[in-house]
Amino acid sequence: MGAPDRRYATGSRPARPVAEAPTMRVGSASAAAPGRLENEDVVFRFGPLVGVLDGATVPDGFDTGCVHGPSWYVRHLAARLGLAAAARPAATLMSSLAAAILAVRADHGGECDLDHPGTPASTVCLLREGGDQVDYLVLCDSPLVLDTGGEVRAVTDDRLDAATAELRRTVASVPAGSTDRVARFRAAVTAQRQRMNRTHGYWVAAADPDAAYHAVTGTVPLRGPGALRRAALLTDGASCAVEQFGLFGWAGLLDLVAADGPAALIDRVRAAEREHPDRLRRHKRTDDASVVFCDFTPTDRPTAR
Repeated sequence: MGAPDRRYATGSRPARPVAEAPTMRVGSASAAAPGRLENEDVVFRFGPLVGVLDGATVPDGFDTGCVHGPSWYVRHLAARLGLAAAARPAATLMSSLAAAILAVRADHGGECDLDHPGTPASTVCLLREGGDQVDYLVLCDSPLVLDTGGEVRAVTDDRLDAATAELRRTVASVPAGSTDRVARFRAAVTAQRQRMNRTHGYWVAAADPDAAYHAVTGTVPLRGPGALRRAALLTDGASCAVEQFGLFGWAGLLDLVAADGPAALIDRVRAAEREHPDRLRRHKRTDDASVVFCDFTPTDRPTAR
């Protein structure tokens, strides 16, 4: 990562940097779903790298071929990402993620069937500050929200949604209480697993490091009219505030988190889950929720609302 370009004033006053890129300020919150003791999300920061991971919950009655669970996987993947970034700070985020997945594969210790379609897996959303720019990576359904020059947009990977659209239609079409519902749900989950980390399917961090090279990646500047001002990294348990419940748009989500903190967004989601359970697209009534908020606005003026 290159150092920021510095131009110095001359004269009797002490020299000072001019137009230096802003410093990233980070806040985060993560909470397990109500009634669950274990959080299968992880939020982390290692120097200029921040991220959220969302472990794939295993539906009851499904095998994984592994003695480890989603919580184990996301904790190890986060730690390995930090080590990979420290070992090769100039590497691309895809390369660092691939190295981390490969290292976690070794962490299993030969006890597990890592070719099993149910092997532990996780979504990935990363952001890395680097001098004049910020790099990002999104893999599976943990979106990144960016405010660049006052224009707010979400970076998403919609391949999981496409792959599970038939699952949602199948489950929704079966009458409540029908004995066919369980059978159809199991068939749909099995079909989804078979499309994981496959061409024309969807990609997620699991045991195959090649998945990292199918992530959605990009770079945004930290200077100029299109400079990054704010960013939010979200698991789908938090992004559902926009995508499922429609509580506000992406700009409103950033405004809430900037004003009241990341935990306030999770509180709004929990309230919506209680009040509008019919609006959920997930097969779970509630979910773990995580938010990382990155603020790049100059400290000498408030964040625009």
